[in-house]
Amino acid sequence: MMKDLDINFPLDKFEKLIIDIGWESLDDWFNFWNNKRNILSIDQYWNNKVNDDWIWGLALPLLSQAYKFQNNFSDRKIIGISALPGTGKTTLGKWLETISLKLNFKIAVISIDDFYLPSNEMKLAIKNNPWNVARGFPGSHSVNLMHEKLLNWKMNGELNVPVFDKSLRNGLGDRSHWRLENPDLLILEGWFLGVKPFSDDITDQLINTKNLSLHESSYILKIQNNLNEYSDIWTLIDNIWHLKPLKIEYMNTWKTNQEKEMFLQKGNALKDEKLSNFLRMLNVSIPHKSFDVIKSYALLLIDQERNLVEAGLNL
Repeated sequence: MMKDLDINFPLDKFEKLIIDIGWESLDDWFNFWNNKRNILSIDQYWNNKVNDDWIWGLALPLLSQAYKFQNNFSDRKIIGISALPGTGKTTLGKWLETISLKLNFKIAVISIDDFYLPSNEMKLAIKNNPWNVARGFPGSHSVNLMHEKLLNWKMNGELNVPVFDKSLRNGLGDRSHWRLENPDLLILEGWFLGVKPFSDDITDQLINTKNLSLHESSYILKIQNNLNEYSDIWTLIDNIWHLKPLKIEYMNTWKTNQEKEMFLQKGNALKDEKLSNFLRMLNVSIPHKSFDVIKSYALLLIDQERNLVEAGLNL
């Protein structure tokens, strides 16, 4: 039973989510996956032992929706995961890809970051940004290519997308290769996935209340304009799952730890001033209010230790 697990989020909201996904009840859903424990070994995909709340509150509900989509719909579906850097969405994605194969269908997880512009185009796109960062904000992606590749997969099932390696070019990153496969379901993840631009008057009000330089204020308006280009991407996504911290500031610790881990693994990562600048960009380039109004299907709230404190429909 769910009550026997080490979880702290309310089960009433969670059960409404599970029923909406397509199960009769929470018990029915729990029994379904509990009987499949032999194929759901999860520890090998995460570095540390994973808590029950992430397994039962996030990973399995997401997999459940993918499973229902695969079994009940003939058209190809895209699920979005919107989560700030360092949250853990990349590792979650690897697990979902692996476990789906044991359920006899194939999930591919890609990131909007895989569509970062090639190095020459990137230099122009990020020129004179106030944080002196090499990538990251809206406007540093090949949006038309992303739309073309997602739409092409929806129509014929063939996925042919670039893969971006953040450790290349001394941590500046670049495309490393292309990925060609035929998944049954696609998951697209990104830190500002689903974020839409505000109207000009509201944007002015939002950015003028922050401790921003004049350069930052004007550049943020440019980023708001860039966000318009992503709207066609968001319309291709069938459901967004929003993994949201109780306070955005938690991201600073998570991203710092993520970069330390990448340095240990690949020998290159953001450090010192480069990391500070990148964190500043993440914190101010998009108004925090934008993340409160993402039109997501499911909303999952996490605390500073990344414990899941709420999981349910975003009504």
